Order: sequence, then C-alpha cells, then structure tokens
Amino acid sequence: MSTTTVGLIGLGAMGSGMAQSLRRAGHKVHVFDVRREVAAAFAVNGGVAHDSLASLGAACDVIVSVVVNAAQTESVLFGDTTTQGSSPGCAASMKPGSVFIMCSTVDPNWSVALEARLQAMGLQYVDAPISGGAAKAASGEMTMMTAAKPAAYAVAEPLLMAMAAKVYKLGDSAGAGSKVKIINQLLAGVHIAAAAEAMALGLREGVDPAALYEVITHSAGNSWMFENRMAHVLAADYTPLSAVDIFVKDLGLVLDMARASKFPLPLSSTAHQMFMQASTAGFAKEDDSAVIKIFPGIELPQAKG
Repeated sequence: MSTTTVGLIGLGAMGSGMAQSLRRAGHKVHVFDVRREVAAAFAVNGGVAHDSLASLGAACDVIVSVVVNAAQTESVLFGDTTTQGSSPGCAASMKPGSVFIMCSTVDPNWSVALEARLQAMGLQYVDAPISGGAAKAASGEMTMMTAAKPAAYAVAEPLLMAMAAKVYKLGDSAGAGSKVKIINQLLAGVHIAAAAEAMALGLREGVDPAALYEVITHSAGNSWMFENRMAHVLAADYTPLSAVDIFVKDLGLVLDMARASKFPLPLSSTAHQMFMQASTAGFAKEDDSAVIKIFPGIELPQAKG
C-alpha cells in the first residue's frame, strides 16, 4: 500500500480518532494542535508533532483540517490576523499541488470561495464534512460527505478511505459536500430537540425514564439521536462530546442557507431557538443533550453513586 505524508490539524474528539486511523493505515502522520501536549502525546506512538502550522504545511503532501468552524479554518490556513505577532497559517508553506481537506461544518458558499482562494495559490481542495461521532472516527468508520475536482480526489482518496467507512462523492467542485452536511445537521438538531422534548414530557408525567428509554428504543418512535443522547440524560452525564453551542452554530447555518432561497424551515427554526435558550441559560458548553434542561417543572435523572 502506498503511503502519504499527511498532516492533521485539530486533535479533538473527532480529529484524534481520524489521526489514529491514518496512522493505523500506514500513512506518515504529522499533527498540530494548539494544545502542544496533546500533539506530543499522539506522536509518542508514531508520528510527528509540530509546534507551528507553517512547519506542518511544509512537511506534508495533504493537510486534513478538523477544527470547529470557518473562522478557525481561515486561521489555520492563513494565520490569525487579529492577534499581533501571531504565527502564519499552513497555506503559505504548502507545496504547489498539495491538497487541503476541510472537515468542518461551514456555509457552502464559503467553501466554494475557499476552493477558489486555494486554487489561486496552486493548492487543491476537498470539501469534506464529517459525521459519525468520536467512536466511529477512532475506528475509521465515520461518514464523509465530499466534493472535489478529480485531481484532488486522486491524491486524497486513499486518506479519505482510511478515515471513513463511507466516502460519498457528491460533486466535482466545492459546496456540495457542505450542503449535504448542513441537511444532515438539520435532522440531527431537530432529532435531538424532539428527543429531549419527549423525555421531558415523560418526566413531567411521572413515567420512569429508564422504562421510557427502553420502550422507545424498541419502538417506531426511536431515532439514533434519541437512543444516543437520551442515554446521556439517564446517566446525568453532560460531558460535551458535541456541545449545545455546536447546534446553535449548525442550525444557524441551516437557516442561513434556507433564508437565501426564501425556503421555510419551521422545525429547524424551533430547534434552533431551543438550543439558543439552552445556551443562554448557561449550558452552552455542555453536551447537546442538555437542551432538555430548558423544560420547566421536571426532575432530571441524577448520577448514580
């Protein structure tokens, strides 16, 4: 199997698993994270930790960016121009023909514009938002929604296949991957909000929450989000695998995309307001299942022991 020198930026819940999958597939993995100790810990078991984005860019044929949003992606590529004396990003040091794989959930129009910016610098681009959660990222079984020019795919495809069980090719230019990811986030956000509402109603009516969970997860009303997120509620564990503010952002992107074409999204709008309310109430950094905390007059399950 041919190997590629690949750099990965952002060793968070998803990025760390993706880096492990690339290393497991035999690729030469270089990493950067603002938490230098995290990057150093990854490199102990194989790989190279970089102290700067510029050195990472110069060392790698492909860069995979797994940061939160468009603003952070801009920063890792072009540097943080808002901070005096900040270090440059990776784009300026990347070799001509190198590929940048963008895995964040972003405005599709921004992704289209980024492809043009990188192309003007002699760089290739893959619009490649991800889904599946930390466990699937670690096992190489997540989903990637991609769009790229054929030349970029030719370089990036072995890496995409190492990181994901499903790699969907949705177009030959940027934007299509981000549009599909945003529609996925519409459903994810609405399903979490609906799951929280259902569990909250059960609590209000005095139904045993564990029994309710058991019944719903074996009935037609179940969803992946109900089964996954309401388990967090039952365990009273709001450790943020995906935080409330992620859906404030992502459902905001959903509504922005629909607003541009004057398309109504009543359920998305309601779910967005629910996450906004949870964020404002002080739960912004908690797991997105904490949206259940906006409902009045219920007693949530408490942690055992």
